[in-house]
Amino acid sequence: MENGNNAPVGSISDSQSGNQALQDENTQDGDWRSGLQKPQRDNRYRTEDVTKTRGCEFEDYFLKRELLMGIFEKGFERPSPIQEEAIPIILQNRNVLARAKNGTGKTAAFIIPCLEKVDPQKDFIQCLMLVPTRELALQTSSIIKEIGKHLGVQCMVTTGGTNLKDDIMRLYSAVHIVVATPGRILDLSSKGIADLSRCSMVIMDEADKLLSPEFQPVLEQLLSHTPPNRQICLFSATFPVTVRAFRQRFIPNPFEINLMEELTLRGITQFYAFVEERQKVHCLNTLFSKLDINQSIIFCNSVNRVELLAKKITELGYSCFYIHAKMQQAHRNRVFHEFRNGATRHLVCSDLFTRGIDIQSVNVVINFDFPKNSETYLHRIGRSGRFGHLGLAINLITYEDRYDLYRIEQELGTEIKPIPRVIDRDLYCK
Repeated sequence: MENGNNAPVGSISDSQSGNQALQDENTQDGDWRSGLQKPQRDNRYRTEDVTKTRGCEFEDYFLKRELLMGIFEKGFERPSPIQEEAIPIILQNRNVLARAKNGTGKTAAFIIPCLEKVDPQKDFIQCLMLVPTRELALQTSSIIKEIGKHLGVQCMVTTGGTNLKDDIMRLYSAVHIVVATPGRILDLSSKGIADLSRCSMVIMDEADKLLSPEFQPVLEQLLSHTPPNRQICLFSATFPVTVRAFRQRFIPNPFEINLMEELTLRGITQFYAFVEERQKVHCLNTLFSKLDINQSIIFCNSVNRVELLAKKITELGYSCFYIHAKMQQAHRNRVFHEFRNGATRHLVCSDLFTRGIDIQSVNVVINFDFPKNSETYLHRIGRSGRFGHLGLAINLITYEDRYDLYRIEQELGTEIKPIPRVIDRDLYCK
């Protein structure tokens, strides 16, 4: 058989033109990669929590080029284990229950497939991401905007403590992804302002907290505003019993991912210092002078103690901010933003800050007050050692805390060692 140029099909000329087309495509492929504005590479040591992968690449998931550009410009090179497991499953429209350690890339594991699935040409809410705290909502939307900056996807944040009128005005424009705390988005949806009737994806981050008694009735009401065939994905480090009942009612046939063979991050070294209550501030002062702290988060068990401790640390001559749930939202936002940008080295906080907050430069967490349960402990110490980097957790233990210390060690299957006279810098700075 011959073509119009009297050259047989599959001849040299066809082969050459095919090769030329392939070369042109490769050149274009090289062009978009060479033009990427990548951040400076982070060459710090990483643990197996994020390096023990199957060797997948982001290109293996056939993502849009504009999405790949955002992923690489965010500084991601290859998928972490939770991203390898979750991305292809979410792209298949399956319901997902995913357990993975704090700081191993859970957020990007659901943001990337959601950005791939959202169609910016359709001007309605297609994805709802629910989180338990306002700070986590702001952080999540910031990551969506960074990774999706070439896609034209519109994302908005709506949380309690902010101006409802501003949210109503924003919803008059196109919004594709909403990141929200449950109470506020239920309010907007019940009033008919946020239309969730075509929202095909619901993501719940820090799902164990979202399914606690304070949130669960709100969540169940909220889901009644979404289509019956919506996709639901739950992500958390811990899944208590409450998740089981919710799953049976709302999440048919979920794909389960569990990367929690051990609970604590491998890169976090844990110590305790046995002290009297009146010695705690002096002990903290000693730690500040002896440790190589990049940034630290210091946890207290009450709002009053947060403010008192921050005052003491400032009196000792150290730069320090504090944050807790009773502060005005605008003030909380400013403190969070400035700490994230490195304006101060130390942040004193309540458990408001245990959920999902990802600040890569935090290498030391100090429990000034020891928590009462293992889940709180796990989430607190997970603020250091983010994305496989090394971190240090130091616990100030009083006589009253001794049983809680033993019980938490048993429940988490971890060892909290007595603090040595000198802490090897390589344990948390490499």
